[in-house]
Amino acid sequence: MNKYDIIVAGGGTAGCACAYTAAKLGLKVLLVEKNSFLGGSITSALVIPAMKTSQNAINTEFFDALYNKLAEMGGAITYLDGNKGWFNPELTKIALDTLLFEADVDIKFESNIKTIEKQLSSYTVTIECDNSALLNNVLLLPIETKYLIDATGDAKICKKLNCKFLEEKFQPINLRFIMSGINVNKFSKWIMEFDKDREVTTGYDVDGKTYLSTAYTWDEGAKWALRPVFKQAITDRVITEADSNYFQIFSVAGTPDSIAFNCPRLVESAQNPYIEGRASILRLSNFCKKYFPGFENAYISNIASSLGVRVSNRVKGKYVYTADDLRSGKKFKNPVVISNYPIDVHSDKKDSSTLEKVYQEYQLPLESLIVNENLFVIGRCISADFEAQAALRIIPSCFSMGEGLARHLAQIKHQNY
Repeated sequence: MNKYDIIVAGGGTAGCACAYTAAKLGLKVLLVEKNSFLGGSITSALVIPAMKTSQNAINTEFFDALYNKLAEMGGAITYLDGNKGWFNPELTKIALDTLLFEADVDIKFESNIKTIEKQLSSYTVTIECDNSALLNNVLLLPIETKYLIDATGDAKICKKLNCKFLEEKFQPINLRFIMSGINVNKFSKWIMEFDKDREVTTGYDVDGKTYLSTAYTWDEGAKWALRPVFKQAITDRVITEADSNYFQIFSVAGTPDSIAFNCPRLVESAQNPYIEGRASILRLSNFCKKYFPGFENAYISNIASSLGVRVSNRVKGKYVYTADDLRSGKKFKNPVVISNYPIDVHSDKKDSSTLEKVYQEYQLPLESLIVNENLFVIGRCISADFEAQAALRIIPSCFSMGEGLARHLAQIKHQNY
């Protein structure tokens, strides 16, 4: 029987950080990924850029390694606010392949953990591959692991093991996309003049290439420069009112003619989010081509293959981290994350979203990743209440969770030698 120190289910942000760090620290690691590539929200859901977090963040070596590898490929930049998380999603696939291969992580793509059997101090699992062309992946004997890590985002492993969950509460999902063929210089000059609010609209030159960001929501309580443009487009029936509920765009590292869209944000009544999301994407692309200078020859170049999910199932772990812990900056003996990212709760109702600034750094304890002594959870399904999770779900924090857990497990193993 094959044996591993760690099996990580899910090769997204938290899972890759955990697998890479554990392998670098001498553990034998198997990573099981449902897709044909790694990266999760970055690559399949096009969640770029990663949001900026505290300068005093911990467990950031994986983040730095990924940034450095992408920068070598021309797929990462540091934006004007010091944010190093401006990644190219396609090149991120290659960078993650390279990093995990160099760390000697075993990876099974297009695969899922089919069965799990709990032993006294370990787990035995069987893995099923969905692609018969991957001959070396199809027939796998039972595999034993000391530690099982649920990094699936939806707590699929914990569901299989009938773990306890916290109350269900959700945020709207989105379906992101990218447009290319844009005259970014032309658009940047126009939007920077049109919107003077530098808390909303920014532009920056990196190595002679223009990068930018801007935003709009349908919330009446906010002053958005783009409001009359969206109102006109609704009147002209180019977009629907629902299409205008949330609009946020960013340049894409290494592709000077492309812009990534953090939208459409889908309303609760959406019956089929992929179909309705793609229809909205077509309308939004036509909107940009009609009303935004520089978009005249633009086209849709990429639509996310996965929905952007902000919160799903949350496991009840050894410690349930709360918004009160976060707001008070409570200190813990074994922190895995230090952040100051706000409590970010989206709503598909007007003037109902929350972006609550945090005025001091907070810590996430290791205990919020522990389900039992051999089972752990990392990523958006951690043991945290709804508001706390809304601050901790960002990519840098997920990187830190995975790395911090790996360091803890490596320390245990080395202490037992």
